[in-house]
Amino acid sequence: MENQYNKTITACFVGYIVQAVVNNFTPLLFLFFQKSYHIPLSQITLLVTFNFGIQLLVDLLSVGFIDKIGYRASMIIAHVLSAAGLILLTVLPEILPVPFIGILIAVMIYAIGGGLLEVLVSPVVEACPSDNKEKAMSMLHSFYCWGHAGVVLISTLFFYVAGIENWKILAVIWAVIPIGNAFAFAKIPIAPLIEDGESGLELKDLFRIKVFWILLIMMVCAGASEQAVSQWASAFAEKGLGISKAAGDLAGPMAFAVLMGLSRLFYGKYGERIHLERFMIYSSFLCILSYLGISLFSIPLLNLISCAVCGLSVGIMWPGTFSKASAALPKGGTAMFALLALGGDIGCSGGPTLVGMVSGISGDNLKMGILAGIIFPVLLLMGIILCRKTKGEFS
Repeated sequence: MENQYNKTITACFVGYIVQAVVNNFTPLLFLFFQKSYHIPLSQITLLVTFNFGIQLLVDLLSVGFIDKIGYRASMIIAHVLSAAGLILLTVLPEILPVPFIGILIAVMIYAIGGGLLEVLVSPVVEACPSDNKEKAMSMLHSFYCWGHAGVVLISTLFFYVAGIENWKILAVIWAVIPIGNAFAFAKIPIAPLIEDGESGLELKDLFRIKVFWILLIMMVCAGASEQAVSQWASAFAEKGLGISKAAGDLAGPMAFAVLMGLSRLFYGKYGERIHLERFMIYSSFLCILSYLGISLFSIPLLNLISCAVCGLSVGIMWPGTFSKASAALPKGGTAMFALLALGGDIGCSGGPTLVGMVSGISGDNLKMGILAGIIFPVLLLMGIILCRKTKGEFS
């Protein structure tokens, strides 16, 4: 019974690689776009906000249509839009009078695909027969990290060999992955999220449950804690520390992604021996320390190490919150996963935006921006502690 779903789980793993591509390829080009298209840093910041803003809008709207059209059709649409956005990114800035508008349109299209994937992938894996769903969820989310690391490594090598001016070729190559996975989702089995004869909780039901609100705030903080550093890691390493583009990408976002993936892989492998809540508390403390290290150390090497450690610390936050929600609210259904994804994407948008805004006010000082972002792991830690005190609703 479980074996027939191995292909489904594998396709979901690839689905998170696709999401990693659409979220992390364009940020590698931020400074190139700034120079070649003469786009100010304030508008570059808007690309991050816009990407995750569209994704959170999709999260919100998806509650109304995913159950109607089905998970299979939704998955295929998500992959097709992800590919289309990447391809249009290479075309629209050249043919429209204002290149920035072309980039925004392309980002909007792949962001719709990314938003759908965020809502769809976790519940599809959750529905698959599995002995330890917490381990499976952590392993699933580790593939976002491997996708992130792969995007940075392959893109950096491509830019080094072919030149960053040929980035359009690479964008089309990345688009092949979602196209191929769309065909996979047309054939693989997809298990129902809720058993026959039962129905998932509606929005009004979820909103009455205290622990759901705590979980939602935790998801906001998980997304913000991760992306506030991740989205700015390349620019921080290159501009703030004065190192080369290639070294900046490898030392910044790639090191961050690899350590985040190792954290999730570790829990995915040894999860049955580890107390999830305790692991999340320790990770939150480590995240707070890493933010302080990025912001306050005056030695560039220590800043980079702190950036990488931040990746290790945030690894469990997103999948751990999903797993806790699934355990606490087993009938949460599509509405719960969509709203948690919404919360996560609010954080993914708000975290980098806060960093960018504070950095701008501080004279483009990214260290000050990242110091302001420490509020997110602090709030996440408080949320975990509050969940502990919510007896009877949370396991």
